[in-house]
Amino acid sequence: MSIAVSPPSPVRLPSARDLDRIGARDAAADRVFKGLFAGAGWLVLVVLVGAALSMLWGGREAFATFGWRFLVSADWDAVQRQFGALVPIYGTVVTALIAMLIAVPVSFGIALFLTEVAPPWLRAPIGAAIELLAGIPSIIYGMWGLFVFVPFMAAHVVPFLTAHLGEWPLLGPLFRGPPLGIGMLTAGIVLAVMVIPFISAVMRDVFLSVPTRLKESAYALGSTTWEVVWDVVLPYSRTAVIGGVFLGLGRALGETMAVTFVLGNAHRLSASLLMPGNSIAATLANEFTEADSDLYRSSLIALGFLLFVVTFLVLAIAKWMLMQLARKEGR
Repeated sequence: MSIAVSPPSPVRLPSARDLDRIGARDAAADRVFKGLFAGAGWLVLVVLVGAALSMLWGGREAFATFGWRFLVSADWDAVQRQFGALVPIYGTVVTALIAMLIAVPVSFGIALFLTEVAPPWLRAPIGAAIELLAGIPSIIYGMWGLFVFVPFMAAHVVPFLTAHLGEWPLLGPLFRGPPLGIGMLTAGIVLAVMVIPFISAVMRDVFLSVPTRLKESAYALGSTTWEVVWDVVLPYSRTAVIGGVFLGLGRALGETMAVTFVLGNAHRLSASLLMPGNSIAATLANEFTEADSDLYRSSLIALGFLLFVVTFLVLAIAKWMLMQLARKEGR
């Protein structure tokens, strides 16, 4: 019994008109794709410039009234209508620097422990704990700082610093003051606790991205763990590490609630880190609802513009440093 097999149907090749139609459709889709994502990128710039200009416009009365003295004056008298930004700027910068001096080495140690030292069964719980710390609202850190950490500072840390460091020739003025507990040092430590999860999470992910073959080759040549980290891991990932550090610094500069609880909110310029101070974000949070005049409100908005400028300069410096590192590496 024979089975009839029909010959295969001829394959129809697309004509030139079909190819033109497909090409035109793909080109139109590509233009729409580029337009949408270019619009998203330009939207970021428009929002950024719009926010800056709106704050500059809102603070125009303060800048016009006080001029450049607004930046260097420590006065803040709502009754006499005399305002200056020096104390909030000083408090913002000092507390952020204290936070980074503590957070960067601690974050580096955490990331190094999780990637190179900790046993596999311990890495997941500690990594999850770090991610949970990063998700805690800042007001919780502020309440913890006010009700738990401030009494500890007042009872133990501040008297110790005053007794042992307060008489030193150069560092002494930084550690003299009554045992209040609140102050710039306390605010800086609380900020450090807040930014450690962010910086350590970035460092951990960056260290994990280093190719295993590079580290195994270094170990095979007899390198210790520290030598592998210092000579292999850090050079490979230093650009991303610096970026993560400056992102943490940007977070510290703009933090509001946690600093407001423990900084003291005093418009006084003091060299001592143990004395109460103020920051731009804390000033805005505390006094914006109390602004009873146009000049008062304009001065607060001008402070917001200055915080925007300070944060922008910090991130711009970070970008410039990353570009310099990339240029030295030949990229």
